[in-house]
Amino acid sequence: MLPRLVSLLSLWLVLLLAGAGGAANAAASTPESPIELRQGTVTTTIDGVTRTGPVALSYHWDRLHGGRPGFADFDLPFTLDATPEAPWGIFIPRAGSVFEIQLNDALLQVYGDLGRGNQADYAKAPIYVPVPGRLLKQGDNHLQIRLRADSARRAGLSRVVIGPATPVRTELFESAYAWRFTGSVLLTAFSLIVGGIALALWLTQVEVDAQGRSRREGIYFWAALAEFCWAIRVADGVIPEPPLSWGLWGVLMAACYAGWAVSVMMFGFHITGWGQNPRYRWVRWPMAAIVIGTVTFTALALRRDEPLWLTGWLAVEIVLIVAFVSAFAVATVRRPNTEQLLVAGAALVSVGFGVRDWLVIRLSDAYGETTWVRYSSVFFGIALLLIVLRRFHAASIQARGSVAALAERVAQRERELAATYAELEAAARDQARTHERERILRDMHDGVGSHISSAIRQLQSGQTSSGDLLRTLRDSLDQLKLSIDSIHLPPGDIGALLAALRYRLEPRLAAAGIEFEWAVDEVAPVARLDAQAMRQLQFLLFEAISNVLQHAHASVLRIEAGMQGATVQLRVIDNGQGFDATQVPRALAERAATLGARLALESRPGRTVVQLGFD
Repeated sequence: MLPRLVSLLSLWLVLLLAGAGGAANAAASTPESPIELRQGTVTTTIDGVTRTGPVALSYHWDRLHGGRPGFADFDLPFTLDATPEAPWGIFIPRAGSVFEIQLNDALLQVYGDLGRGNQADYAKAPIYVPVPGRLLKQGDNHLQIRLRADSARRAGLSRVVIGPATPVRTELFESAYAWRFTGSVLLTAFSLIVGGIALALWLTQVEVDAQGRSRREGIYFWAALAEFCWAIRVADGVIPEPPLSWGLWGVLMAACYAGWAVSVMMFGFHITGWGQNPRYRWVRWPMAAIVIGTVTFTALALRRDEPLWLTGWLAVEIVLIVAFVSAFAVATVRRPNTEQLLVAGAALVSVGFGVRDWLVIRLSDAYGETTWVRYSSVFFGIALLLIVLRRFHAASIQARGSVAALAERVAQRERELAATYAELEAAARDQARTHERERILRDMHDGVGSHISSAIRQLQSGQTSSGDLLRTLRDSLDQLKLSIDSIHLPPGDIGALLAALRYRLEPRLAAAGIEFEWAVDEVAPVARLDAQAMRQLQFLLFEAISNVLQHAHASVLRIEAGMQGATVQLRVIDNGQGFDATQVPRALAERAATLGARLALESRPGRTVVQLGFD
């Protein structure tokens, strides 16, 4: 309606400025004035019957001839006071299905093939035809338009305007073209964009219910389907030659129209939450009936060349849609929320547009009017985008709240873990101290205690010399000192261990008359020797040196340490009487196995070697 009003207003302004005063096209006009051609004669041919009579445009073929196909020849006379000097043009808001235009018996333009029915349809866009100046003449002129009318394709001829090219093209044609053709392109693009967004949301927004089943949001699916159906339906306005035959194409366009209406209703169906209520499942059946009925009655109307079948069914469809929209509006009033209000507003506007189009396009004799409902999809697209923005805003707020709550919970857990860790660390320190005490006590029991016990038995027997008793007591004292030294030994530092051993035992060796030789090079730390292993190594070396003091009768004791490649080598060498090396002392073997060291013994009179290797 708005494009029509703009066109008429522009035409009226031109006519007022030219002083035409609304005169009939038969009256004389100056060459600078556009002329609106309203009256003339028409010759129709239907089913082989030809009739001629006067005509007053606009001419609605389907209304006047019940949708029967045929031909119409229009002769529209007009008079000029003088031959125009400026270029002229013809503006036809609507004509179809296919037609040709002549001026004073000279062919100007052909749109489609008049010899073939149900092919192209050029009634979808307004027409502008330039007029060569040589064809216009002073006095009587005749504009002839011959058209072929196909059934149920809104064939006919609107009022025609002829006049100077500048006002006719820029003020009338370009405005109508922008609304009908360019508008259709923009609407199609808008619907595709909104449909793509809705489809992407439907594919990506997956929720998991309490039973662990994934579920997608239904409103996005129906919104996408609605927008895609409407994109195809509106795109028909820019396709004069459809890729399918008219029968199939007409059914497809009607199905897209019904699919759009039903998808929009299903969109509202899910917005209200009815989709989750078993009591409302029956609503799906009338919606399915709308699609099936539209396809059936469209095919019947096209097959029988009787558009009234489709007109009647559209009335039933409008009643069903009005009933649903009314129920939806009532539910919205009872429990209003922003989303339902947006959809209800768009639905009410669309119903109003649909009723207007049905009355004007299907029932009135007016021709050249444009459907309004094509623009209603914009309201649904805007409503959908607003709903998506609101939901994402709410989800963002909820996510921020969830993140804050999660951060607080994590901080609380960290505080709890820190407190627990502190408790465990304190318990570990207590346990370590306890274990150290136990270790010292065990070492004293196994080492010092056993030597003291031996000294007591020696005294009780009365057969031990004072020298043997003194050696036993000295061993006990040395082992006690070494146990105390082991507390401070760095893990893996064999050099520090040997130095402590030398410090404790060298005076005793000197007192026993044994020469002590020290041949210790710098050795790499052994990472796997922890505090416990270092004590075991200390006791092993003490055992080897103690055996030299007590049994070897040696005069020289030599300690060697060095690196052979990546291996640390330790040797305790004496020049005593030797022993049977095949009989490895049990204490040495057990401690070497505990350390994971390679133990090698070599003994003969004059040379005994105890060797340890660490990788």
